[in-house]
Amino acid sequence: MTDVLHPRPNPIVAAMYTLRDLDADVVIIHGPAGCGFMASRRLEEAGVRVVTTGMREGDLIFGAEEKLINVLMHVEKEFHPKLVGIVGTCASMIIGENLDSAIKKAKIQATVIPVDIHGCAGPNTSGAIRTLEVAAQRGVVPQEEMERQRDMLNRATLLEQEKGMTSRTYLEPHNGATKLEVALEVVCTLRRGMSVGVVLNAKKETAFGFADVMRAVEYARKKVGGRTVHLGNLALGVGLPRIRRYAAEITRDLQAAGVDLSCITGGLDEYPVAGEIAAHFLDERPVDLRVIAGLPHAIPGIRADDVLVTDQPRELRNLIDRGFARSVGEINTHAQVMNAHSILPNELGQTIRQVVDGGLA
Repeated sequence: MTDVLHPRPNPIVAAMYTLRDLDADVVIIHGPAGCGFMASRRLEEAGVRVVTTGMREGDLIFGAEEKLINVLMHVEKEFHPKLVGIVGTCASMIIGENLDSAIKKAKIQATVIPVDIHGCAGPNTSGAIRTLEVAAQRGVVPQEEMERQRDMLNRATLLEQEKGMTSRTYLEPHNGATKLEVALEVVCTLRRGMSVGVVLNAKKETAFGFADVMRAVEYARKKVGGRTVHLGNLALGVGLPRIRRYAAEITRDLQAAGVDLSCITGGLDEYPVAGEIAAHFLDERPVDLRVIAGLPHAIPGIRADDVLVTDQPRELRNLIDRGFARSVGEINTHAQVMNAHSILPNELGQTIRQVVDGGLA
């Protein structure tokens, strides 16, 4: 297995995001005040209250169960939640804090999901899997849905190990190719009466950003001609509650923009396998220019002349080093979409529109 030196996602943060997807009202971080700070801020933007037990040095010796009990009781009194998640951290889990014991002693009315995970527990997906396992035990999700989710997360881990950011020892961040050159290529292809195929293979909420590429390409087709084909992992009724809402909201906006999906490749949590369906569709119905947005490395058989759009600077480096020179970065996507309920304009989409409207092609 490759020793990975660059920073990468953490099981603690993955557990927090999974609790968000389960529609938890409150997430309690049982650890130091700063643990998961940046993720906490983003979750709060998404409407989830995040609090911490604020463990101190003495708690590492004497334990912090009383702190957790008090926080649980405060959360119930202050917020009246229906669903609460407790996420362990390196500090609380290494000293053996018993989350279940604190829950029983607090005696709050809400359903509580205790996730005994820490940063040394393996790939980030281990935090999501553990959260789902406990959620199934507590009756929050059906057992079969937990098993489907676990399979997807294991596939995602394998994908990253084989083709993604954990496939190489170190990846230096890269901002990607210039958007103007790519936008010109898209518009010129359409103007020549040729076809552009857009594949959305995005992970959960990031689809609110990447889906704008579909709208922009369709906008260009209406202006200059040509043909378009759109594929996306936007299956309705698939995934955890919040993810289902995302798919419905994005589909609504695409329909309003006149984007007709020729193939629905899976759900927003099925990107590790949805890419295989997209690749098969494109093999049977080839297009002149392919634009793949979200997690392009999950599409088997991507080509050097494909336009690849993603949001991770290290993933962009990975793609460019592998010979995909038309890899474009939408670096701010994840920060922008946390509280989105509609598709957000992205830089490539706006550049395509400007090229069409400005007569530059």
